[in-house]
Amino acid sequence: MLKIEPYRPQAFIDFTRAENVQAYQQALAKVRAEQLGRHFPLIINGQARDTAQRLLSTNPCDTSEVVGSTAKATIQDAEDALAGAWEAFNGWKTWTMDARARVLLKAAAILKRRRLEACALMTLEVGKNYAEADVEVAEGIDFLEYYAREAMRYEGFGAAETTWYDGEENGLMYLPLGVGVSISPWNFPCAIFLGMLAAPIVVGNCMVVKPAEDSGMIAGLMLDVLMEAGLPAGVVQFLPGVGEEVGEHLTTHPRTRFISFTGSRNVGLHINEVAAKHKPGQRFIKRVFLELGGKDALIIDETADPEVAVTAAVQGGFGFNGQKCSAMSRLVVVDSVYDSVVGKFVERVKALKVGTGEENAGVTAVVNQESFDKVRSYLEIGRAEGKVLTGGEATGNNNGKTGHYVQPTIIGDVDATARIAQEEIFGPVVTVLRARDWTHALEIANSTEYGLTGGVCSRDRARLEQARAEFEVGNLYFNRKITGAIVGVQPFGGYNMSGTDSKAGGPEYLGNFMQLKAVTERW
Repeated sequence: MLKIEPYRPQAFIDFTRAENVQAYQQALAKVRAEQLGRHFPLIINGQARDTAQRLLSTNPCDTSEVVGSTAKATIQDAEDALAGAWEAFNGWKTWTMDARARVLLKAAAILKRRRLEACALMTLEVGKNYAEADVEVAEGIDFLEYYAREAMRYEGFGAAETTWYDGEENGLMYLPLGVGVSISPWNFPCAIFLGMLAAPIVVGNCMVVKPAEDSGMIAGLMLDVLMEAGLPAGVVQFLPGVGEEVGEHLTTHPRTRFISFTGSRNVGLHINEVAAKHKPGQRFIKRVFLELGGKDALIIDETADPEVAVTAAVQGGFGFNGQKCSAMSRLVVVDSVYDSVVGKFVERVKALKVGTGEENAGVTAVVNQESFDKVRSYLEIGRAEGKVLTGGEATGNNNGKTGHYVQPTIIGDVDATARIAQEEIFGPVVTVLRARDWTHALEIANSTEYGLTGGVCSRDRARLEQARAEFEVGNLYFNRKITGAIVGVQPFGGYNMSGTDSKAGGPEYLGNFMQLKAVTERW
């Protein structure tokens, strides 16, 4: 049995301390000197493979700067990756849980040493400020540490309890599924990328991983970490490419055993549909794990502490520019305190600094042109559906830098059925809705098709208990921000149109990637 200390989440770096800011800036300079312009090839069967075409990664805060590039996988590359992963599976599945867990723990130790390097690269590639990048790399480390320990519970015959029956030995065996595909997002390019592959491989599966096109550099760096940790060739096949091409091929392939996807509602529903269709030669029913969008609400009632509530709203709404599926995109305030709470909220948001991740600005650029255009279109819709209280412009530049900049925006007096109150925007835009009372506020919160995160700021115990039972979300928070779930502490995932509620970072998550065999021997 692996001898390790109990799991504890990583502490976050305190950037109010000058020495920590200085260390981060030194890491930025080092990454600029050593990593900028780097190219990451495909990794198939442990071997680097380059392609004729490349995917360029640009700095969203300064689009004239190319951060680096990755290879661009073809359909043939995808075929080779799947075949190689199944071949690697024959050996990897025979490793003990202990042995596989050691690879994750070694990778966690390496990432701890390279923590600021990974943070700095994330600042350049996707525009995260210091704290947002740091908490994400900490989360990536946590996934490796947590899943390594959780795997121990599934080791050996009889790991799952069965009822005694005289004259027989009965037991359950946990077996890996085979080869899966993960398609990970750009908004958590370290943590979610690692979490989506670490859980399946530690219990014996092999993975073909396709990172988002906008964050291939960070994914490539994570592959470096895994390979340095001793991950055998073929267990993880690194396949950056275009989702509509290799992603579609992999999700519809008859040899893909399971699919993990984090991204938009529409793409997730498409994957769910095509994965359900049997293909010639397919010997199993595919499993699909989806983490999709949200239209997440924070309710503030008349009993709430105004400072706590407004701080929660600012942090939840504008952390990483609202580019989180868990972000507070709706603020629901009861009528009796609407004017005072919203006034304080607007004042705080107006004070947010807009700038680059390198400057450690509170709000940076959105990730790419597609996101910029989408947010800008919703700003137009918002002007017709409510009153812009602050922001409202997608400027595309900041202090002489051309980037995907959108002003932090609050749109007030929005009807609960308006498009900007129902549809995911995924940017620094918050809609504010006026509720008649607590009952109406809860009705508004539950009025979308999503069910990911939500929150209540209130000092009324009866209301908190009612929300605990009736607020339809997978992750519910009281008197704090509604983002920032910690691995092992707040297992994450939503339901309704927010996904399959697989609860990443929780005690049941690894079971998704195994199947059970019951074995009986009569004595």
